[in-house]
Formats: sequence, structure tokens, C-alpha cells
Amino acid sequence: MPPIPGSGLAKGLAVTLRTMTKRTVTAQYPDVQPELPPRTRGVIGLFEENCTVCMLCARECPDWCIYIDSHKETVPAAVPGGRERSRNVLDRFAIDFALCMYCGICIEVCPFDALFWSPEFEYAETDIHELTHERDKLREWMWTVPEPPALDPGAEEPKEIAAARKTADKLQAQEAREAQEAQDAREAQGSAEGHSDRTAEQEGQE
Repeated sequence: MPPIPGSGLAKGLAVTLRTMTKRTVTAQYPDVQPELPPRTRGVIGLFEENCTVCMLCARECPDWCIYIDSHKETVPAAVPGGRERSRNVLDRFAIDFALCMYCGICIEVCPFDALFWSPEFEYAETDIHELTHERDKLREWMWTVPEPPALDPGAEEPKEIAAARKTADKLQAQEAREAQEAQDAREAQGSAEGHSDRTAEQEGQE
């Protein structure tokens, strides 16, 4: 069936009329901040306590916009007779947001949850070189990261929480065991001292 002449024009006018009857809504930015979705990709926040300088984020970044510097420090042995260990200490962590394409690969590959999406978006600069933000600024953005959504009631407990709870339970049991052993030792020492006092008293009476 051939199209009716003028049907395209009628459809266009119908769209125009529907748009004209809708109420116009003006965003009063910057006086009123917009309500952003919880998973907005604004900037990347850094929780540097979790960073082990594994360099995985910098190696996987397709734009090579992450710059990391570190040095090694020797950690003394935790127990007598143990061996010293070396660990990486973070010196610099910077992201060039002039190159970043907000793909989120660095956040996904981080094995220690050191990078997070922040909804902050007001970081425009007049100089492109100032879009390279160091770890102090990334740390400030970390505190604007929204809390993760609550788990479903029937969801399994995350492995990280289960492992942390297991470690805490072991530590608590060990402390309780050590406290009980110390209490038993004090009681045994007290009974031994009492027995020696009674023996000395009996020998004195004889």
C-alpha cells in the first residue's frame, strides 16, 4: 500500500504539538545541583590505604593516563627469628583526566578495592595540564563516593566479609585461650605457694 501523501508532515506536526503542550523544565544549575544517578561516572577516587602498588590499573589502562611512583621499604620481622620482608610504598598516584575516557577498567581490575567511582563532575580547568590530579585530590574525592547498595536478603555473604569474620573469630578464640592459660597458670602458682606455706608451717610445728 503506497504511503498517504502528507503523512510524514502530519507525523512531524504531531510531534511538534506534543512537545509544545509539555511544560518546560529549566535546570537551575549551578544554583541547584542536579540529582545524579548513584552509578554516575564522574571522577575516580583513591583509597590509598588499600593500594599495594601492584601497577595493575596502570598496565590495563588503554589510555595510559595513570602515573604511579613507589619505593621499597624493609619491614622488620614480626616474630623473633623471623625474616625481614620488603613492601612497596606509594609515592605518587596521579590520573590525567584530559586523557581518561572513563571506561572504568582500572576500577574493575583493582584487586584490593583502592579505586572507586565518585559522582563529582565539577573539576573543569582553564589549563589542560591542571587536569592531572595527584593522590591528595583523588583522596578528597574518595569521601564523595556513595555507599554501595544493600545486599538482597537472600544473597550470599561476600567472601571478603566471611574471610574477615573467620579471621576475627580465630583471633578472638586465640585471645580467650591465652587468657584462660594465664588464669590457670596464676591459679596453679597460687595453689603451689599455698601448699609450700602449709608445708613450712607443719615443719615449724614439728
